[in-house]
Order: sequence, then structure tokens, then C-alpha cells
Amino acid sequence: MSNPVEYHYDRFPPSNLDWLKIIPHISPASAVLARYDGLLTSIPNPLVLLSPLTTQEAVLSSRIEGTQATMGEVLEYEAKESPRGLTPEKEADINEVLNYRKAIWKAVELLKSLPLCQRVIKEAHQTLLEGVRGHNKSPGEYRRIPNWICPDKLIENARFIPISAERLVEGISNWEKYIHTETSDRLVQLAVLHVELEALHPFLDGNGRLGRMFVPLFLYKTGLIQSPMFYISAHL
Repeated sequence: MSNPVEYHYDRFPPSNLDWLKIIPHISPASAVLARYDGLLTSIPNPLVLLSPLTTQEAVLSSRIEGTQATMGEVLEYEAKESPRGLTPEKEADINEVLNYRKAIWKAVELLKSLPLCQRVIKEAHQTLLEGVRGHNKSPGEYRRIPNWICPDKLIENARFIPISAERLVEGISNWEKYIHTETSDRLVQLAVLHVELEALHPFLDGNGRLGRMFVPLFLYKTGLIQSPMFYISAHL
């Protein structure tokens, strides 16, 4: 087994991005995002009309983490107080999906009075894991032990080792500062922030879902879209 990639200590934020390779992609991406935002603003009450898509994003983001609930099952579960024939495992999967949706709207509510900051991230994470798989893994609290990314739970098979627990607070503080740094392009900044949050892997569970949730929150808070409705999981 080859040695795992380790966190890039003291190299965030990146000091030298290859703008010659990035620039050709910025304009098309910005144009598509602007057209999407124009569509959002033209829809009367988009929060209501696009609510099923928000649920679908929750389904797809949770599926990346291994849940098996479908869109239809989630909608049926919400429509019935006591749906029949659900196994405990299926109900747990559905509740994970519902928690994802609750977490993003919890964050949106906090953003009415707060900047996009660690408090918002922590409270969203706490809601994400409330009463579901990972509820016993310190929801809303940064990890105090090492973690690693691997196909199983064995560190000898690790593919990536995130920042150490001892330097996590320093790392997440640098990440938060970069959110509020003026940069040459907001979409590039978002890409860097998303990668860095996953590299930090600050929680014991739920890091992938939280990282995907961060994308629409950043787009919304920076004014790139007028409503926090952006669906990235299918692409990822």
C-alpha cells in the first residue's frame, strides 16, 4: 500500500494559483450561474416551487454517504404519520435525508444575522446528525482525535490523513478568515474553500455532507445567487 497523502500544513490559503489554467473556465461558469440566478429571481416564491429539488439534493448528498432512501420514499414518509412496511434501516436513511434539509435551512436562518462562520457550520452540523447515524460522534463539536479517509476503517489503508486534532482549531480559523478575504474571483474562492473544508475534515462524521451544503450557503451569502437553492451533489 502506498503512503497516504497528508494534510498540506502551513500552505493554506494557497499562495500561487495557476490562473492561466483557471481563467478560461471562470467566464463560462459565471455566465451559467448568472442565468440560473436569473431563473430563480423570475420564479414567484421559489422556496415553495423548488422545495422538491431541495429534497432531491438532500437525497443525493446523503446517498454519497451510503444511504439508500429514494425521493419517493422520503415524500411518502413525510405524507404519512406512520408509514407501513419501513424497516428501521430505511427509516434511519430517510431521517438522514430530512436532517440534511433541516440543517441547510437552519444555516440560512442563522445567516440572516450572522456572517458565514464557524458558529453557522457547527450548528448546521449539530442539526445534521441529530437523532441519526453519527449522533454519538459529538455533533456540532470539532474532533479531538485523528481521523483518516480510507475504504475501510484501518489507518494502514488510509488514502488521506486530514489535519491533526492539535492543529485543527488553527486550521479552521484560517479557513474562516479566507471566507471573508477579498479574492480575484468568488467561484475560485468557493472551490478552494470547499476543498479545504474537506481536507480539514473537522468533525468525526458528516464532513462530506457539510462540505456540499457549504456550496449553496456561500453562493447565497456572497450574493452570487438570490436564494440558497443550488444542487451540486448529482455532479459530484
